[in-house]
Amino acid sequence: MTPQPHPPAPPGFARRAVLVLASLAVVGCATSPPAEFRLNLEGRDGAQINNAQREAIRDCLAQLFGTPDEPRVPQGVALDLELLRKAAGPVGRDFSGRERGLFRKHCVACHGVSGDGAGPIAEMLNPYPRDFRRGLFKYTSTLGGAKPVRDNLKRTLLRGVPGTAMPSFMPLADDEIDALLEYVKYLSIRGETELYVVGLVVDEDEYPVDMDLAMEEGVLPAAQSWLVPELNRRQYVVAPPQRPATDTPELWAASVAKGRELFARKDAQCVKCHGPDGWGDGEQKELYDDWNKPKAGPTPEQTADRARLFTLPIQQIRPRNFHEGIFRGGGRPEDLYWRIYVGIKGTPMPAGGPAPGATGPLTPEEIWHVVDYVLSLSRDG
Repeated sequence: MTPQPHPPAPPGFARRAVLVLASLAVVGCATSPPAEFRLNLEGRDGAQINNAQREAIRDCLAQLFGTPDEPRVPQGVALDLELLRKAAGPVGRDFSGRERGLFRKHCVACHGVSGDGAGPIAEMLNPYPRDFRRGLFKYTSTLGGAKPVRDNLKRTLLRGVPGTAMPSFMPLADDEIDALLEYVKYLSIRGETELYVVGLVVDEDEYPVDMDLAMEEGVLPAAQSWLVPELNRRQYVVAPPQRPATDTPELWAASVAKGRELFARKDAQCVKCHGPDGWGDGEQKELYDDWNKPKAGPTPEQTADRARLFTLPIQQIRPRNFHEGIFRGGGRPEDLYWRIYVGIKGTPMPAGGPAPGATGPLTPEEIWHVVDYVLSLSRDG
């Protein structure tokens, strides 16, 4: 009998197979070597950093924060070790049957074991997954450079980020959500400490690392920055005021018209990126967020030369096209209010609302009118 040819593989089969294998390699199994945090040498020439410096950095961070399989909480840091153990380590269950390894199960394929946003499938995604190590998060209700409050991170986990690869984790149990939130904070505090330690060792040639100094100037400031907005919510968290009535066609039309005027105002800076009619076609064409900006050189040749210093290629960002009706920080009116009031941290999207010591280009009531105008565009779309 003549052998029959195998049917062709479905489109994308090879790529999906590679991704599955890569993800399994990251998750690991019983015979895999212990997982390690990747050193954060982004933007640095690794050839200029010797082995003694690398070991000094690794040893310091391991003493303070442990490993991906066995996390530690430095003294004086408000993190729940039991929640961290639930999120950390290989995927499996403990002797009581409780699931462990939640971060590796749900997050590592995109965010990586180190939380660096460079997991096995990260390079295929636009935008890239968040790099937690800088402690910088885009979608918050907090002013200025303040960290997000727990509600902000939880909202992102439960709803996902529309228009991106970040899914909703609504089906997870409350304690699993709590464990993932705690682990993201852990990766952030560890990552900011690592930036300090790398600077100390590489730039100042100070090693072995003084552990007291690392605690005082690295760990504790990073940990405290998470506590400040939680303990001072009135000062740092924006509470949207009562929305002006729009429950009749006349009131709605008046609010949209006022919002259109404010949107076009020069000091509001909306048109510069989003364009005069909100199509995302403003005059600012080459935009980068803070994770990609260091990769951009003054010339294309210099940008290409810098590529070797970073894990992921440079990636531009695009201003939102409101007519698509997709809002990554959430599509509820209050979500849009926060995006306009506090901006989107780490991006060119500025804060439009007042802050302590500054009036801001828009008043709280004016922000509501801009929200209505943006919603009117998305409905047309």
